[in-house]
Amino acid sequence: MGAGHDHGHAHGAPATGTAAAAHRGTLRIALSITLTVTVVEIVGGVVADSLALIADAAHMATDALGLGLALLAIHFANRPPSESRTFGYARAEILAALVNCLLLLGVGGYVLYEAVQRFVTPADTAGGLTIVFGLIGLVANMVSLTVLVRGQKESLNVRGAFLEVAADALGSLAVLISAAVILLTGWQAADPIASLVIGVMIVPRTFKLLRETLDVLLEAAPKDVDMAEVRAHILALDGVEDVHDLHAWTITSGLPVLSAHVVVSTDVLSAIGHEKMLHELQGCLGDHFDVEHCTFQLEPGGHAEHEARLCH
Repeated sequence: MGAGHDHGHAHGAPATGTAAAAHRGTLRIALSITLTVTVVEIVGGVVADSLALIADAAHMATDALGLGLALLAIHFANRPPSESRTFGYARAEILAALVNCLLLLGVGGYVLYEAVQRFVTPADTAGGLTIVFGLIGLVANMVSLTVLVRGQKESLNVRGAFLEVAADALGSLAVLISAAVILLTGWQAADPIASLVIGVMIVPRTFKLLRETLDVLLEAAPKDVDMAEVRAHILALDGVEDVHDLHAWTITSGLPVLSAHVVVSTDVLSAIGHEKMLHELQGCLGDHFDVEHCTFQLEPGGHAEHEARLCH
């Protein structure tokens, strides 16, 4: 490298797999349970003429598709990087989470529409049968939630699956309550009201997940990384005169990355060397921030103006 163009890079330990990969087995268990209960609730909804059961079954069918996409995304996300895809297919998990959001919004809209239609054209729902099938769905959903609860804290992909199953569990509870009301009072409007509750429960959680997913796709700074604080920590190091082109973003859940151009005093850099300066930068961020992969470019004063001229 020529004079005045000193560069350096510091990297965290390479990722051995995405955050969701560790929970592949739990996703498979949840998928098996969801598919089984979907079939059971469809049969129960038809036999009992319960829109709430059919709505819950439709939601679970969408969840099954979402879980399948999540597993497929994990498969692709853990393929090794290549020359053309330097981060591999890690973003596949985030794309799967986005598809899950769109599916959930579609199902929520469908359930709300059908519930309104039931108010216009009431049906004769069998409360007793609805309770039986709703109870099966609730128990199955609670089992799925138990196996997914740890992974949802580590991966957007798994969190999407967890939220879907959580909405299913609440939906099954709404089904049981509506069926009990019908059985005890004969008030058939309880069924479409339960369907409305299911639809309303789906939408807010989906928008929250969608916002987090879009933040990753738009390369927003990770929510637990304060960029002003990062800049302050770097500037506090001896010899650092300035920081520019500071960026932090998330490749996929559990893989935040950061890059920065760091202007270092020529005297300090000559005295301690590139390697020690890079170690200090890496240690500074490692002690205060959970960033998987960092890249630093060390520059002498005035180099930023030279870069600006090259860009024009």
